[in-house]
Amino acid sequence: MAEAAATATSGKVVIRNIGLMLSGDIDQPILDADTLVVNDGLIVAVGKEKDCDCEGARTVIDARKTCVAPGLIDSHVHPVFGDWTPRQSQLGWIESTLNGGVTTMISAGEVHLPGRPKDIVGLKALAITAQRAFDNFRPAGVKVLAGAPVIEQGMVESDFKELAEAGVGLLGEVGLGSVKAGYEAKQMVGWARKYGIQSTIHTGGPSIPGSGLIDKDVVLEADADVIGHINGGHTSLPEAHVCELCEKSSRAIEIVHNGNERTAIAAARAALELKCPHRVILGTDGPAGSGVQPLGILRMVAMLSSIANIPAELVFCFATGNTARIRQLNCGLIEVGRAADFVFMDRAQHSPAAGLLESVQLGDIPGVGMVMIDGIVRCGRSRNTPPATEIPVVVSGSH
Repeated sequence: MAEAAATATSGKVVIRNIGLMLSGDIDQPILDADTLVVNDGLIVAVGKEKDCDCEGARTVIDARKTCVAPGLIDSHVHPVFGDWTPRQSQLGWIESTLNGGVTTMISAGEVHLPGRPKDIVGLKALAITAQRAFDNFRPAGVKVLAGAPVIEQGMVESDFKELAEAGVGLLGEVGLGSVKAGYEAKQMVGWARKYGIQSTIHTGGPSIPGSGLIDKDVVLEADADVIGHINGGHTSLPEAHVCELCEKSSRAIEIVHNGNERTAIAAARAALELKCPHRVILGTDGPAGSGVQPLGILRMVAMLSSIANIPAELVFCFATGNTARIRQLNCGLIEVGRAADFVFMDRAQHSPAAGLLESVQLGDIPGVGMVMIDGIVRCGRSRNTPPATEIPVVVSGSH
């Protein structure tokens, strides 16, 4: 699988008869299009079938009037190595999450590694190793952006320069290590930013032994790029403090599955009231004590849509285009030049809703009928979602 993920190319792929196309772009969440053309993993055309060059395709997929959306992005995971998590002694959690429509995952630190090194040489070595390992190995084709060092006291500017030059582009959650004071975090976040490393800060009460409370004042002073699990992971700050973070910071507002659901709704509503919905991104914060959530992102979409009363097509943007833009990824949006990472969905069988978006607004998880990464079919009907009413079919090609 690792070799296939690294070397296989899709050739020309045509996806036709799409019933609903979600763009991932919060400014235009629904596209007036029914056809996608892909060449070697990248989108080359989006539009009506009559206007697209559909000749000579290696693979043709009939979407059967289902919905096609960008593959979902989990902005907050804690991988270790391969498709294994010691946190729950579980194998295959990433491949299982693919069945929940997730095509890209972003590490917030490899904190669950047994015996994780906390000395500066060791933590840098772990980050570089994790970055290299997941760059070389994509479980079930899923893109895992890993190698996120947990910063510790005593690190100096040259450490961040060294990490960046080695290919590390992320910091693990600030606050999971010994750096917990706002002024210390601000200095290190600044060094990271100088060398192009994106930072995330832990928000709320302790999650694992060794982590601590990170309150709103520390979050504001540190000014990390992403306010990690603003709804707590698990324990939330007071709702008023969360809303204050949304208002006083301009950084990404990350809402996670393994957090406080009530605060999640408050944060999403605050972002809409402040007219900055483009800042909201979604993660699971798994694997964790709560376990692995293969459907965690879909569950977040359904919850925020149904209980926070946000249109489903906008919430899907939280899990796709918003994250892609904030994380500077070449996926998450259906537009020419982007990676051909797609999830095909339909309303779950026997949902009382008339269509997919209405079913999500009612709180139902959609059925996943197919997932593609870089134009290659990675799974058909999901083994984890409720069965989709209709599923796409490959009408020609080798898949």
